[in-house]
Amino acid sequence: MTAVAPEAPWEERVQRAAHPLAYPALRSARHRPVVRVPRIGVVVSDAAVAREVLLDLDHFSKVGPGAPSDLWTPVLGPSVLLNMEGAEHASLRRALGPLFAPRAVRELVSGAADGGGVLPDLTRRLAAGETVDLAAAVTAQAGAVICGMVGLPPTDDAVRSAMSAARTITGMVRLHRHGLTRSQVARARAVLERLTAPARAAYDDGDPATVPGRMRDLGLSEREAMGAVGAFVLTGTETVQSFVPRLLAIAHDTGWTRRLLADDAQVRRRAVEEGLRVTVPTPAMLRAVRADASVGGVPVAAGERVVIATVNCCRAAGGFDPGRPVDPAVRHLWFGAGPHFCLGMPLAIAQVDAVLDALAAASAGGRVPVVGRRRAARGVLVPAYRSLELRLGSPGKETT
Repeated sequence: MTAVAPEAPWEERVQRAAHPLAYPALRSARHRPVVRVPRIGVVVSDAAVAREVLLDLDHFSKVGPGAPSDLWTPVLGPSVLLNMEGAEHASLRRALGPLFAPRAVRELVSGAADGGGVLPDLTRRLAAGETVDLAAAVTAQAGAVICGMVGLPPTDDAVRSAMSAARTITGMVRLHRHGLTRSQVARARAVLERLTAPARAAYDDGDPATVPGRMRDLGLSEREAMGAVGAFVLTGTETVQSFVPRLLAIAHDTGWTRRLLADDAQVRRRAVEEGLRVTVPTPAMLRAVRADASVGGVPVAAGERVVIATVNCCRAAGGFDPGRPVDPAVRHLWFGAGPHFCLGMPLAIAQVDAVLDALAAASAGGRVPVVGRRRAARGVLVPAYRSLELRLGSPGKETT
């Protein structure tokens, strides 16, 4: 199967719609492994160098000028994994680990599916010959998972409110800014307080059937639990609602839909990982320089900022091709590396699998989903489709 060109037209539209200034700036640096960009920082576009930076905790940190702490600490407080280092980070990560064990994430995702009814409805409507908006369905599913995390029943109103609150906050973040303004911080904190109010109540109740209740049972303080809930809601939901429609769009454009939805776990996993490489859930990662060092031969001084252009590192291999051998330096780089590797990855993958299972169930008769009209989203942190229409095509066909 011939893969798409490295700069697939629709992926380019989605990326540029989300970040019309920062994305072209990052991509302009892709031909140089490391380059210093005025007012931005030292930009890394080589996967091996990026991994070295992520693993070098002595010289590079998520805490400091221009690092994630500048963005998230004013909103979430000081005790979330996004803005911690060292022993405290390791301790909190260990405490949260059981929440992301395979059984725990399966229960959370299946509970959201059963309570929200989004995925069964997606299967039913597609099988009945309707055209569905996959972006809207995945957004609703992600919202149902949010409700599960904060202790809300996944009613339509609760799902819409949760997703709206999360988008209000993440939509303020732009890649070319080092942080939020005072007014943005105040607004974000007010929105987050409303979003996590049920989580606070669930924590106080201590019911182990809820995520906040399990956090209390695991020994997390209320501040740690609320910070963790806020962080996972804000950073995790857009990843899932962005990725699945983009994956289906890429599979459609490259003739991979049938294989993606076939009953072959190994093929699906490889296609999902290749889709993650091409879409790059985290287009850039930030680190503050803690002590004078060298990045790919470029000297950096304490206080400077390193911008890992993950989109350049991951997409250097070319277009979507699940049959291509995986470069060890690139593998899972979109989720980070070392102690800061994304703790929520199992939950994200479980949500992806749940949606793909629903689409596969609709395709059981031999028909395959085909993409119709699509629109890229604007004003979002993670590039996404605003809408992506799907319908079942005739057996044996994957094109509209």
